[in-house]
Amino acid sequence: MRNALIDPKIEIEQEKFGDYLKKTGLKFSSGRAKVFKMVMNSHGHFAAEEIVKFCKQHNMKVSRATIYRSLHEMLEAGIIRETAFGEKHHHFEHMYDEKPHHHARCIRCSRIIEFPDMKEDRVYVPFLEKQGFQILGHEMHFYGICQKCRG
Repeated sequence: MRNALIDPKIEIEQEKFGDYLKKTGLKFSSGRAKVFKMVMNSHGHFAAEEIVKFCKQHNMKVSRATIYRSLHEMLEAGIIRETAFGEKHHHFEHMYDEKPHHHARCIRCSRIIEFPDMKEDRVYVPFLEKQGFQILGHEMHFYGICQKCRG
């Protein structure tokens, strides 16, 4: 029976994560549960260090290693996706309520503009599959200078 207090989409993601952990011989520990909850309640893009900082500020007992490991596990489970935005550290976003989209980033102020997927994969996917390439996902980024910084 489903818990009425949990968004059904989040509950599905939690089951997906639990299944992944079970298949890999891991437990849905309290640390993983805390990281999962933070990720599902986040909106937009976030970095691992933002979660570390949040945990410290709120005296949550979750180690940096658990946070990074949990994010990696959620990435492998297909719950979040990763993007670098041309920076050294990676950003993440959960996928359960996201429509396919891409990003444009201003190289001066780091503003990120999200824009919808234009189905360009109809061109690339057949080509890559013909080459025997198994596609697990893709991302497209544009870099430039936003209107505000140009002004």
